[in-house]
Amino acid sequence: MSEIENFRVDIRQWLETNCPASMRKPIVPDEMVWGGSRLAFNSEEQRLWFERCRERGFFAPGWPAIYGGAGFSPKEERVYEQELARIGGRQPQYNLGVWMLGPVLLELGTPEQKLEHLRPMMRGERRWCQGFSEPNAGSDLASLKTAAKLDADGTHYVINGGKIWTSDGDKADWMYALVRTDSSARKQDGISFVLIDMQDPGVSVKPIELISGKSHFCQVFFDNVRVPVRNLVGKPGEGWAVAKKLLQHERAAMAKFAEGGAPSHDALEVGRPYLYAADGALREPALRDRLAQVLMDAQAFALTSQRMKEQMMARQDVSGLAAIMKLVQTEQEVAKYELLQQAMGLRGLGWEGDDFSADELAVCRAWLNTKTYTIGGGTSEVQLNIIAKRVLGLPG
Repeated sequence: MSEIENFRVDIRQWLETNCPASMRKPIVPDEMVWGGSRLAFNSEEQRLWFERCRERGFFAPGWPAIYGGAGFSPKEERVYEQELARIGGRQPQYNLGVWMLGPVLLELGTPEQKLEHLRPMMRGERRWCQGFSEPNAGSDLASLKTAAKLDADGTHYVINGGKIWTSDGDKADWMYALVRTDSSARKQDGISFVLIDMQDPGVSVKPIELISGKSHFCQVFFDNVRVPVRNLVGKPGEGWAVAKKLLQHERAAMAKFAEGGAPSHDALEVGRPYLYAADGALREPALRDRLAQVLMDAQAFALTSQRMKEQMMARQDVSGLAAIMKLVQTEQEVAKYELLQQAMGLRGLGWEGDDFSADELAVCRAWLNTKTYTIGGGTSEVQLNIIAKRVLGLPG
């Protein structure tokens, strides 16, 4: 056998031996293990799976061992992912620091930043959130106003302002954020990328409740928060370029949720029972056709996502494709839940009570939550503009 085939045999054997049976089942939100200072486990098998993968560096197997990774080559990393998927293994840790910030620090961070931040996030000791959007700077992110001014001795930035739609900001230990360090420059040129300790004096967080009844979103406020200059990633005024690099990893991060079985209902499993009457007759042929289209679109998206991951592992530029994938995934999820709502009728409008099944209640809340999908992470309109200008090269 070749070297990579031997490697596959070893990985397969390790996974079969060390991945508990309960960690090979589809996951639900409450069973996701989020790394951080509030790390908690629902079961002993969950803890074992987490610790075994941590010690082998499997939270990010392609990272160097000095930062907690396994030091795998791109081919080896792909083999590991294939074998984990083969047994239906769960992601042992969910951590946006590892999946989004980590690759940026590996490329652009100082040696001191890498040593300070990479290993703690990798080991599940530090949870990160993203501070980009602001109340008046969402779709037009470059208009952000959160100000970072150097203090008199030049050792700290003093930050004032706020961020909104910050996912799990109330649970995070640190934030990577965009702030304005130069108000006189062209708006993209005056932005810098900084790392903020959420426990620093002057940081306060307020959860946001959505129409779906609950939310992981928060609003974060900064009142004279002092951040050391060493926490600046890249040079002052280069934050826009740093953020674009980070967002190239966002699609790969979102794929981790899909692979781990993160909540998104199976359209066929949920929708099919509502398409037929009690006598077995098809109620609405048009809905069946739409369901088939939703399923085909999902399969096409999955194959394209896999191709994008292969390109990323080959160190190819996927920024244009990533923008397309964000738009497509958003629109597909919206279309799926609109279809399920129409197929379920009144059964899909339950909010609470024993008159509805757990799935019916969950689908209703998920449908309501899709109203945020075309806004969060960059609105669909903004994504279309990016695709038109940067991918297709159309005039502005």
